[in-house]
Amino acid sequence: MDDVLKLLEQDEWRIIDQSSLGPMFHPLQSFAMDDTLCESVGTGLSNAVARTWVHHHSVILGIQDIRLPYLVDGLKFLEESGYRYIVRTSGGLAVYLDEGVLNITLVFPEKEKGIEINRGYEAMYRFVQLMFADLTDQIKAGEIHGSYCPGSYDLSINGKKFAGISQRRVKKGVAVQIYLCVTGSGSKRAEVIRQFYEKSLKGAVTKFAYPQIKPEVMASLSELLGIDITIGQCMLRFLQVLKKVSGGKFYTSQLTAEESDLYEHYYKRVVERNEKWLP
Repeated sequence: MDDVLKLLEQDEWRIIDQSSLGPMFHPLQSFAMDDTLCESVGTGLSNAVARTWVHHHSVILGIQDIRLPYLVDGLKFLEESGYRYIVRTSGGLAVYLDEGVLNITLVFPEKEKGIEINRGYEAMYRFVQLMFADLTDQIKAGEIHGSYCPGSYDLSINGKKFAGISQRRVKKGVAVQIYLCVTGSGSKRAEVIRQFYEKSLKGAVTKFAYPQIKPEVMASLSELLGIDITIGQCMLRFLQVLKKVSGGKFYTSQLTAEESDLYEHYYKRVVERNEKWLP
């Protein structure tokens, strides 16, 4: 078995499913949750974790986005359009989340030998390929220019991006996070982010090169595959892949009492950072 698949073949996977908590589930909670699970897995309190999550009408900004010269105008546009927004601590730029976008976080322990950053990305890339292997063999990894939050591990079919991957490392725990645009219009989502940058930049020249978004290079899996795929069906595929790579060794759970205390710490920290970073 190759090195990447070995990473997926943990002794036992712990599943935390937060994909159906509804519109009251706030994105700040998700990023506090991933930091909590990173520490828990990294310090040996928990097995490797696979967490699924969905957020409604949210725009998740990256650290670079808070340096936009007219950020206040961009945020006003998001508010008036009915979107809530936060700044995340993992890498990347602005992404769009709604009830048609499934997020998956895989949290690995680093143990004695560190997990090289590309190995984490490759593991998630392979995981997604396995999830949809019966429907397509055309999922590619590579930067899609004109997409939002572009990166070398954009996932696409026929040049149209449907997913992006980021990583976060806390106390020997590695969280690899992906958003999968499952249903709806990928280009409509991209248009919202395009307008956010347009209003936040107003043509200003900046040291950092923000993406010039072309909505037509983004799509959902349902659009790309020409079939209706639901979040629920993706959840089933997610569980089937976990079963395959783990030999059936997985279980579902919520946070332990010790982890709940950790979560309160990380939630407070992410709230304080957002209060500091956002105007």
